Amino acid sequence: MEWERTEGYYKPLVHVADERDEGRMLRDVLRSRVGISRRLWTKLKASEEGVTVNGNAVFSSFILSAGDIVALRMAEESSDDILPQPMALDIVHEDDDLLVLNKPAGVIVHPTTGHYANTLANGVVHYWRERGERCRFRPVNRLDEDTSGLVIVAKHPYAQQQLSAQMTAGTVLKQYRAYAYGRPPADEGEVNAPIGRVPEDPHRRAVREDGQPSLTYYSLSEAYPCGASALDIRLGTGRTHQIRVHMGAVGCPLVGDAYYADPAWMRTPLAAALSGAIGRQALHAAQLAFRHPVTGAETKLEAPLPADLRELERVLRELPPRLDVQ
Repeated sequence: MEWERTEGYYKPLVHVADERDEGRMLRDVLRSRVGISRRLWTKLKASEEGVTVNGNAVFSSFILSAGDIVALRMAEESSDDILPQPMALDIVHEDDDLLVLNKPAGVIVHPTTGHYANTLANGVVHYWRERGERCRFRPVNRLDEDTSGLVIVAKHPYAQQQLSAQMTAGTVLKQYRAYAYGRPPADEGEVNAPIGRVPEDPHRRAVREDGQPSLTYYSLSEAYPCGASALDIRLGTGRTHQIRVHMGAVGCPLVGDAYYADPAWMRTPLAAALSGAIGRQALHAAQLAFRHPVTGAETKLEAPLPADLRELERVLRELPPRLDVQ
């Protein structure tokens, strides 16, 4: 049976009961088999068409039989508090459940105090309205303003719930490309060090004993003769500024990162040679791999290096050797 959107609702989520569901109550099956949270279950029950079995409205205590068709219809929502603005969007993937974009550097993901316009959210809301879609902007992951790369936006509460659960469980592969001063301690390794706020600057993070557990994996992709490195980095946790803080902690601060600049590196010939080579931290969210929140299909997406990082690569390869003397 083909299921389409009906007026005021997203495309239904459908679960066909099997022998594992035989004789069980509807609410128990939806929680254990479909993964419906209590919050979403409350929303579904509030709508006449929210939950049906074989096309009929039923109570949560309804006893299922194998072959019963359970349809869940979530009411459409929209981000009416976000100003729609036309914006060029680099869409990597889109379906009924999620939108994945390649965010350019210099763009904030979501409006914040003092930044109500020109964010990724403003552009996405405008894009959806132009297409006649009513969706609330639900970013599943976020990137710093000056980090480029992949951002997942869930189109409905269930997609957000399922993807967020994967994020929490650490089953989403998040891989970055970074360009850093120096060489890491080994060609492959990890940084397992807690990260917390710096009391004097609440926006700044640092490795601190009282911080949250934080884990970063890295591998050396290319060692440039000038003394810089290209690194492939995978996150084990998702703390604010994690890569920037952890790479600085092992002596490899990111090229172009003025906020976390290491004074010793800034005095080297390498830093002088790279002055003006890039206007932001050299960090790009290059790959995401996750289980699709509705179909369960393994999904892997990639975003190519933007022009400024490709140009930085060219410069690093052409610089003379041993400019890293501190």
